[in-house]
Parts: sequence; C-alpha cells; structure tokens
Amino acid sequence: MDINLKEQLAELERRALSAIEAADSVKAIEDARVAFLGKKGELTAILKQMGKLSAEERPIIGQAANQVRETFEGAYSKKITALKNADMLSRLKTEGLDITLPGVRRKMGSRHPLRIVLDEVKEIFASMGYTMVYGPEVEETKYVFDMLNTFEGHPARDEQDTFYIDDKTLLRTQTSSVQIRTMLKNKPPIAVISPGRVYRCDEVDATHSPIFHQCEGLVVDKGLTFGDLKGTLEAFFKRLYGNDIKLRFRPHHFSYTEPSAEVDLSCFKCGGKGCGFCKGEGWIEMLGCGMVHPAVLRNCDIDPDVFTGFAFGMGIERITLMRYEIDDMRLLYENDTRFLRQFN
Repeated sequence: MDINLKEQLAELERRALSAIEAADSVKAIEDARVAFLGKKGELTAILKQMGKLSAEERPIIGQAANQVRETFEGAYSKKITALKNADMLSRLKTEGLDITLPGVRRKMGSRHPLRIVLDEVKEIFASMGYTMVYGPEVEETKYVFDMLNTFEGHPARDEQDTFYIDDKTLLRTQTSSVQIRTMLKNKPPIAVISPGRVYRCDEVDATHSPIFHQCEGLVVDKGLTFGDLKGTLEAFFKRLYGNDIKLRFRPHHFSYTEPSAEVDLSCFKCGGKGCGFCKGEGWIEMLGCGMVHPAVLRNCDIDPDVFTGFAFGMGIERITLMRYEIDDMRLLYENDTRFLRQFN
C-alpha cells in the first residue's frame, strides 16, 4: 500500500476543510474550490501519481480520493449557501428601494401589416383545402422560365427586368417556380399556395419595389374549368374584403396559362363609382390568373388530356395597400414606428 499517497490525501482534506472554514466571502470560497478541486488543483496533482501504483492499490487510493472530494463538496455547498444568504441580508439592511421612482415602460411590438394580411390569406386558403409550399429564392432559370413556357427572347427574361447571378441562376421573379417543383414531386390532385419573397429590377417608388411578396395558387385535377377559377377567387376576396366586393375578369396573355385573365376589384372607397383612389376607374387591378397551359403540364409529366388546372398570383403588398387604404408602398418598409403602431 502506498502510505505516502494516503497521507497526502488526508493532509489535503484537512487543509481544504480548514480553507472552507476560514473563507469569509463567496470569492474566497471559490478560490479555495479552484485551488483544491480545479483542473490544476492539488487533488488532480495527487491523482496523476496513481499511474505508479499497482493494480491492487489503485482502487483503494481512488476510493480515498473520491471520499476527499465528496467531503470537500459537501462542506463547500453548505458554506457558500451561508455566505450568499449573509450577503443578501447585508444588502437588504444597507440598500434602500425608492418605490416612488417611475417604472421602466416596456414597449410592446406588433405584427407588421404585411404579416397580418399574409397570415389571413394563408388562413383563408387553408380553410379551402390548400396546402402551403415553399421553395428557394435563388432559383434556376429552368424552373422560373423554361418549364413555365417562357423561352429565350421573352421580355420577362431581359436583364433589365431580372436579377441574374449567372446564365442559369437568378433571384426568382415569381413563386411560380414552386408550382413547377410541386408538380414534379406530386401527382394530381394538387391544391397549393406558395407565398414568399420575389425580386425584380424595379425602381423604388410609391407602387414598386425590387423586393416584394407574392402568393401564388395552383390547382390540378380532372375536369377543372375557368368557372372553378372564378368561383375560387370570388370566394377568397369576399372572405378577405366582404360580400360587397365585385370582381371583373379581363382577357390577358401569360405564357404559362391559356386562357389568361387580369382580375380587377371594385374600388373600396367609392364602390365602383370612380374616385381619386381608383383614378376614376371604379376598379383596381389586383392579380393575374388563368388555366394552366398544356405545355406546362407536359413539362411536369402530367397528361393535359386527363388533367386540367388553374393558377393565380397576387402581390401581398398590393392587397395590404388596398386593405388599409395606404397610398405609398414605401411606408411598409421604412420601419417607422409611428406608422406601424397603427396596426396593433
């Protein structure tokens, strides 16, 4: 038996307990703990010598060392609790609390108007059986253009309209790319909406921004018609704006839908009579829509002779501006709390 190590442990225990007893502050007892039990402490130094012991001696010395550690930690726990309590009592006796001082007012945040409207849009479509799908904002041209029947030479592919990273990669100009990815992964029936940020080379003004938000919808199934598209959009906007709202569908051209239409809503302020808000038209343009082009369905391995579909896309900023009668889109991005507080 290595008597020397046992004696060292006994002496260490005696000095450690004496140091704890003498400690008169939290700092002093912490210093004692580090000195005796730290990585470079005295107990660690003793344990490093165990490699010299025989196999029979090691468990005996190890048990003795553990006993020293447990004894120290027990004494340390009691003493530091007592010191902290004493310190608290001392502070209560010497420190005063002036209850007449004013409190610190915590400012409460609120949801951004864009988030309020987007959440409501998502809730309405979810109640209609739609699923939310998302995709990358840095996208390949084949998903944004090629598979959507928008080939080389189309104006939408011009550099003055689109942020290109290289010839095959860009910041998506629409969330229609998510619809393509969805149709490639899933077979009909499909009913999804794809909300998210999109990017276009627009100058910042009251109605344009290079970064804005879209929410596009896609439904693919057997026997769908333009009447289903009209009914869906009418149900959505009546839920969003009330039963008095009227919709007007105007023929249009989109390369990925056929037939295609622009959708106008009756002016919220004048009810369609004509005013400054709608520039005397009585109608406000809101979104584009149409039946999914057969070529787009074929690109996604969906037989257009069996399935039909409809799609629509709307800007969340535009819906928000009309919802709250805001006349300048820049107000949504300036983070002016005087403006945002109105939406608490």
